Amino acid sequence: MPIERQKLILIAGVVLGVLAIVMVKVYLDQQQQIAQEQAKKAIAKMQTNQTAVLIAKQDIPKGILIESVPLDTAVVPNKFVQPQAVTSLSRISGMVTVVAISKGEQITLSKLVNAKQQSGGDLAGITPAGKRAISVAVDNISSVAGMVRPGDYVDVIATIQIPVQGADGQQGSQVAVLPLFQNVLVLAVGHNTGASVAQGSRTKEESVTSGPPLVTLALSPQESSFIAFVQEQGKIRFTLRSPADAKVEPIMPANLNTLFQYILPQSQGASWTGQETKKEEPPPVETIEIYRGVNKERMPISK
Repeated sequence: MPIERQKLILIAGVVLGVLAIVMVKVYLDQQQQIAQEQAKKAIAKMQTNQTAVLIAKQDIPKGILIESVPLDTAVVPNKFVQPQAVTSLSRISGMVTVVAISKGEQITLSKLVNAKQQSGGDLAGITPAGKRAISVAVDNISSVAGMVRPGDYVDVIATIQIPVQGADGQQGSQVAVLPLFQNVLVLAVGHNTGASVAQGSRTKEESVTSGPPLVTLALSPQESSFIAFVQEQGKIRFTLRSPADAKVEPIMPANLNTLFQYILPQSQGASWTGQETKKEEPPPVETIEIYRGVNKERMPISK
């Protein structure tokens, strides 16, 4: 076999070998990427079914400032998460234990109380720094059937009339529900700031109320201005949040249009009134008949 041919065969073998290595590497990289994506999906699925909660690293006696003791975080399946379990240390800042907590036990808001509330602190003393205490008049329906308590977190929504322009060009109004604020701290309900809860008794204001109760919220100065304006224009309502949920989500304002879009997302040609809109047909065109030999044609008449 000639030497040149041997060289060509050798070079071809080297090239094929390198090509095979490259192809194997590409295949392994693809398999690794697929495995990583599958692992991410598995972790994401696992995370949706689990919640990270705070637990006690040691036995905590009654009357201890919770921030002064070591705490740990544990990932727990959702079905084993205790009611009012705490997921954030900032949520229990300045709180003390009202009962003893055992080592490894989940930290829950039902076993804690604000230190100033426990000592009978006034409203100014329990208002967080940078916030303003503002009271909102509500009825039992808008305050979640009267079950809102000091220390709860609520979302605030407003029902007001907004100006709209009708099809005839006339100016009118339409009821709209607007999401104002989310994850808002309730400082007081009536005259109750939570001190009576720490002492294990109900205040007179809780048991006997005359007229709509006042719910006092902790809002920023700008938010306080907005809620004061909305209260003059319409109604304020609350939705009660889970203590384990501090997530703020984008929410679409609710009116007749968005309601029908939500209920009938696939509907076509339906207006907010629920009546199907009809397409306007073009007006008929006048024509004349013209005979060209045995052929007949229709020609439109221009106006």
